Amino acid sequence: MKSWTSLGTKTLGALALCIAATGAAADIVVGQVAPLSGVLASTGRQMVLGGQIYFDHVNSRGGINGQKVKVLVADDGYKVDETVRLTKEMLAKPEVVALFGFAGTANIGKLLADKVLEEGGAPLVAPYTGGEPLRSPYNPWIFHVRAGYADEAEHMVQQLTTLGMKRIAVMYQDDGFGKAGLAGVESAMARRNLKLVTTAGYERNTDKVDEAVKKIKAADPQAIIMISINKPTAAFVKQYRESGGGAQLLNISVVDPAELVKLAGLKNAHGLGISQVVPYPYMANLPAIREYQDLLRKYAPNEPVNYTSFEEFLGAKVLVEALRRAGPAPTRAKVIKALESLANFDLGGITVSFAPDNRIGSKYVEVTVIGSTGKLLK
Repeated sequence: MKSWTSLGTKTLGALALCIAATGAAADIVVGQVAPLSGVLASTGRQMVLGGQIYFDHVNSRGGINGQKVKVLVADDGYKVDETVRLTKEMLAKPEVVALFGFAGTANIGKLLADKVLEEGGAPLVAPYTGGEPLRSPYNPWIFHVRAGYADEAEHMVQQLTTLGMKRIAVMYQDDGFGKAGLAGVESAMARRNLKLVTTAGYERNTDKVDEAVKKIKAADPQAIIMISINKPTAAFVKQYRESGGGAQLLNISVVDPAELVKLAGLKNAHGLGISQVVPYPYMANLPAIREYQDLLRKYAPNEPVNYTSFEEFLGAKVLVEALRRAGPAPTRAKVIKALESLANFDLGGITVSFAPDNRIGSKYVEVTVIGSTGKLLK
């Protein structure tokens, strides 16, 4: 496999990458649109990597029903219009039987609003988002492997209030993603007859958080929940801590702790809580984690264990099983039916469950903390 570390951002951004473990023509085609450039580039890279190592593994063992899997990857730069354009291009190819691992609540929400998924008729498996508008009201096209932002918000608010922290603020990305997370926190607070002391947004695709830092610091909260991605999260943490802010900081699951430590500095990032929607991948105590670690060492030996790549690895396992059940000539409709048949499906000590009337495969949530050495601790 060609190492992702050898591919520059310009290459990733300019090309639609065609991935097949053997280099031979693939029989089953899957489309993936991911943010391989821009503010979410490091996350997008891990998303692609996590699926890739499993698809490579499957192809090395003869593929699915004797057919190899080929993944077409395109870079949307986390830009909504690009997500729509590239998805339409992929769905115009009749050989594409499923979509995999997109990112962004606003990006995928636009696909729903514009009926791109409905008109294309292909399932989208394991999107890297927990936005409630993508889950409710029910839509038949998206199969979620992760818990929603509302589930994460409930877990974080429950933990904070149990510790006696009731003065809570939210820093959020001012788009569909951030507003979905904010709504989840507000609902969790309302269930406890509480209100947020303040909220502060920042502009999407920037790390301009100066005003958010000032507003939240002035409100003097006991805890701050951040609904934000790597760069703006790191900028907020750094500025808030260096201005003397002492509140407990937590972030929703879509951040990379290593990136936060690198950008914000260990002194500032130490103690930051991060909610997670898949089990702790650094300890090989489940068959799925052992398999993930083994395949990471085999196909991407220079890549570290990472929550994002592990989540998309699990998503790839879900998709591969659906492709297997869809039979030797899978179609978009057959893959959807196959996904619906995955009731209590064991990925290796981790269970997901779908049905004709259910697209939420898991509600698993736990909170981790960046420790004194920069490592993520349970």
